[in-house]
Amino acid sequence: MANLTTSSFFSRWVEVLINYRKHTGSWAWILHRITGLGLTIYIMMHIIALTGLLKGEGAFNAEMAMFKSPFFLFGEWLLGALVMFHALNGIRIALIDFGNGARFHKEILVFVYLIGVLMTAGMAYLIFLH
Repeated sequence: MANLTTSSFFSRWVEVLINYRKHTGSWAWILHRITGLGLTIYIMMHIIALTGLLKGEGAFNAEMAMFKSPFFLFGEWLLGALVMFHALNGIRIALIDFGNGARFHKEILVFVYLIGVLMTAGMAYLIFLH
């Protein structure tokens, strides 16, 4: 094996990362991982927010009133977008893995994006305008 120093290993890693040609499937993979991390962070925040129940009804109601602010409404919309993309892309992955979907993965991905945008727009209407 070649003797790799830490700096040469790191510089080679950066070179591969910069020169890596990202395809549509690669971006879907990256977005799937990012949305998964976002959902994991949300679950932790949700559990922390529910600890307000331990402080009594008044503290919990005050916390819930804070969640109706525009900032938290936007966060709720963003969370919905994360959930929708992650779920739809998960269905796409299942179709590719279990069927003969590998031949049509780009078309399925475009369908996922279109349905995701439509559902996110509908959710924006329900959250902000309705």
